[in-house]
Amino acid sequence: MLPLIRTRTVGRLLAVPATATALAAFAASSAHADTTAADTGWTVDLSVDADDVNVVNDGTALRLRSAQAGPASLEGAEASGQLVAAPKDFSEPVNRVRAEVAGRTGGVAVEVRGHLGGTAWSEWLPAGSVLPQAVTRVQARITLTGKAAPSVRSVRLTADRVGGPSSRIAAAPLTYRVYATREGLVGGTTANGHVITDRDHFVALPSRRGLSPINTGTYSVRVCKTDGSLCEYAPVWDVGPWNTRDDYWNAARQMWTDLPRGKPEAQAAYQDGYNGGKDEFGRTVANPAGIDLADGTFWDGLKLTNNAWVNVTYLWTGTGAKGVVGTGGGTLNVRAAASTSAAIKGLAANRANVIIECSVRGQSVTGTYGTTDVWNRIGSGHYISDAYTYTGSDDPIAPAC
Repeated sequence: MLPLIRTRTVGRLLAVPATATALAAFAASSAHADTTAADTGWTVDLSVDADDVNVVNDGTALRLRSAQAGPASLEGAEASGQLVAAPKDFSEPVNRVRAEVAGRTGGVAVEVRGHLGGTAWSEWLPAGSVLPQAVTRVQARITLTGKAAPSVRSVRLTADRVGGPSSRIAAAPLTYRVYATREGLVGGTTANGHVITDRDHFVALPSRRGLSPINTGTYSVRVCKTDGSLCEYAPVWDVGPWNTRDDYWNAARQMWTDLPRGKPEAQAAYQDGYNGGKDEFGRTVANPAGIDLADGTFWDGLKLTNNAWVNVTYLWTGTGAKGVVGTGGGTLNVRAAASTSAAIKGLAANRANVIIECSVRGQSVTGTYGTTDVWNRIGSGHYISDAYTYTGSDDPIAPAC
């Protein structure tokens, strides 16, 4: 274990996290509903709270609040809203959650994810799917889509454990070269309910399977210029561009299953005339974008001046120790070495979940989580101070570099 220099009144394990970032991470890993035995059903609470977006419960059903609102990145192509239920804990591991939906009208999707430990969760999968591994905590999400008054009266879930092969998460996260466009749309609302600010820092991907709940970075990416000179670590907060069911980074993708893994449908439509050159909504695809970048990520993190090809690493697709960047707002410089005088290699956005490959001793820094000389390597030649990384521990959580 690395020697540690840190001053604080109480350690991380006992302290209430001081920032919204830490609160989100703490809630994701520590919030408990009633513990339930496997094979026992429960009814989802459909009352609306702060982490839900564009839905309302009128006393009889969950409905869209506005049939004109949807993910900002889609620019009006789809009306949608979602309710994120409280996590549910079990006394024994489960790997499947089935749904019984009553009073369904229009587009209603029930999806589930499993807690993999720490700040890590599986992707959102349709209810009834086998999760990547057995877990003791799950969370459900109900998504309403379409302008034809989608609604649902009740959702009852049942968890169990079934046999069959497990698709465990790989050690190294996936990386693909895709075309990035600038999202802009300041003042708009993203798919998870975030209101876009000037020079904001987040990304949009064309599938809800990797959409982080508001004020969390459960699903985050590392997006880099193709020469590797600059990168940003940023949370996935919106859905788009072009499509909503194109999880092109997955082997078993939702749609467009005949396309090669790693190739967005929009790229195939634009370059090859795939699907008649159209997206899932029938719009003519005007560029091959597989990711949208908020203005701050585009201009400040990567210092782009035009849409460009980038290398995107989907950080949740890999295992390893993870931490949450906590700046209390704004961004954190990513350094080439464990010192604030080392070259800047990019930015890490507040709330981004990063993989901590290893840790080193370096310059002592005072930050959100105290004073420490520990720095975390979050990518090749990429270092951030542990003083700005919420890990749930006062000690390094990764081996020495």
